[in-house]
Amino acid sequence: MTAMIATVQEVRPDNLLVRDRSTSQEILVHTSFTRRFRPGDIVRIFYSGAMTMSIPPQITAIRIIRIGGCRC
Repeated sequence: MTAMIATVQEVRPDNLLVRDRSTSQEILVHTSFTRRFRPGDIVRIFYSGAMTMSIPPQITAIRIIRIGGCRC
């Protein structure tokens, strides 16, 4: 399992668009728990390590934990 720290950019019905804090790359994260997050949240995303070569790259989250950000 691999983990990534990212900032939520957009919340969509079945996925999140995030920016990886270590690479500044935008990544589309597939998850059924999008309602728990808002743009600006900092999250730790656990995933298998597999990432598509598409633009933006895509991953499927195993688990996402909010670790910071605005709850405005």
